[in-house]
Amino acid sequence: MSTCCSSTCSSKAPLRVAVTGAAGQICYSLLFRIANGDMFGKDQPVILQLLERNDEKALAALKGVAMELDDCAFPLLHGIVQTADAETAFKDANVCCLVGSKPRGPGMERADLLKDNGNIFIGQGKVIDAVAADNCLVAVVGNPCNTNCMIGAAQGKRIKADRWTAMVRLDQNRAASQLAQKAGVKVKDVSDIFIYGNHSPTMFPGFHNAKIKGQKATEVITDRAWLETTFCETVGKRGAAIIAARGLSSAASAANACVDHVRSLWTPGAIHSLAVKSNGLYGFHPDVWAGMPVKTTAPGQYEVIKDHPMDEFAKSMIAKTNAELVGELDTVKDMLK
Repeated sequence: MSTCCSSTCSSKAPLRVAVTGAAGQICYSLLFRIANGDMFGKDQPVILQLLERNDEKALAALKGVAMELDDCAFPLLHGIVQTADAETAFKDANVCCLVGSKPRGPGMERADLLKDNGNIFIGQGKVIDAVAADNCLVAVVGNPCNTNCMIGAAQGKRIKADRWTAMVRLDQNRAASQLAQKAGVKVKDVSDIFIYGNHSPTMFPGFHNAKIKGQKATEVITDRAWLETTFCETVGKRGAAIIAARGLSSAASAANACVDHVRSLWTPGAIHSLAVKSNGLYGFHPDVWAGMPVKTTAPGQYEVIKDHPMDEFAKSMIAKTNAELVGELDTVKDMLK
């Protein structure tokens, strides 16, 4: 394990960051970003608490990842825990990045996937509630992340539901990139593009409120048909397109989005997309976790921005993604008791 020298390291107490699926593809990009300070800042030490399934091959792969983390000699990395035991991984964790989930196999129905993953997140939700730090923030990446998040949060008695968030930041990043390419500008010139609803092809990238160089996106890109069809479909189906192109699902971009998700939640004043319990806002069922625009008010705390106007097209798209979320809610309702 690398040692920390006083000239490069902070006097801050290290954050304990639990990460599941730690030997997987996404985490092979994610863990090094966390250890390098990209998630919490260049003055915030971390201890990585890495969880993998109790499988000889998976644990051997996790050992190799930990060896590589050691070999990077990250000054901010103050410790690594490798385990197949959830209580050990989540013990006193300040942040939990739940990346691991069961992928959809050939011929598997979505309902079966929801229930299989639901059982995983029931267990993890109970353990997090029992042993994580009181202020623990949970970021669910593993798909179907909105409903996995809802199931995990439902197990809580100590950790409140508003500490459970699901990642739609990858969709936001994809949407910003597509708008920038269409307008012929840099990604940094695109702002106020937020994701509403499920992290699935039904999600709605709210282009009607987006801005490009401070101007309404719909005034810069006047092809409304492109915005309503090609743009929404490209963002919604981007994951499938990547699988078709490379034979594997999104990994580096998902890891980058997880870094963005947590970093924005750690940055007061940041405005970004987050899937949180909707409480009936924007027409969503009150019990589902839906992507919405939020503003970070303090590290790990946020408030939903409630006053974004919705035109008829936006309302129709939100109704579609809400219907999917309600269908998932109905499928797993027995897991929420």
